[in-house]
Amino acid sequence: QVQLVESGGGLVQPGGSLRLSCAASGFPFSVYAMGWYRQAPGKQRELVASISTGYITNYVDAVKGRFSISRDDAKTTVYLQMNSLKPEDTAVYYCNSPEFGASGNNYWGQGTQVTVSS
Repeated sequence: QVQLVESGGGLVQPGGSLRLSCAASGFPFSVYAMGWYRQAPGKQRELVASISTGYITNYVDAVKGRFSISRDDAKTTVYLQMNSLKPEDTAVYYCNSPEFGASGNNYWGQGTQVTVSS
């Protein structure tokens, strides 16, 4: 079965950095695009970064130039390097594949909490 396990979150001051990891299993990782999503309190979950099987990346405007998504197909892991963090980046961060479609709703992991605060 599909498993997605996020890690690397924490409390960081504004301007700081964090690197999130998502260990994936139960599906052919290398043939799926992957994405990082976040859900802030009282808001809907949103896709903030994605990476294709050809390593093409896309970002929501709010994180462009600050976040970097990467993947290691040998380790079936996707990463999110977050720099210049802002309080508005505070959220629970999840990974999933945009290509799972409706089935992706069954695969959400526990997420990892990122809190940006002084």
